Amino acid sequence: MAIIHTEKWKNRGFGDTINTITTASGIKKVVKVVSEAIGEDCGCEERRKALNNPDLLVNKIFYKNKN
Repeated sequence: MAIIHTEKWKNRGFGDTINTITTASGIKKVVKVVSEAIGEDCGCEERRKALNNPDLLVNKIFYKNKN
């Protein structure tokens, strides 16, 4: 099991990691284009905030969030 200890990831969470992956892979751009085309918000920012919750087990284990 990998634990992220670097300062770069200290105040980050699972939502930030998912955001980084989707941005790098181009998925985020596709979702943005589709959501603009249908005229609805994709909910990405709300989902990111929810996944950054320090009480989530994934954040406690991998990110050592104590907030």
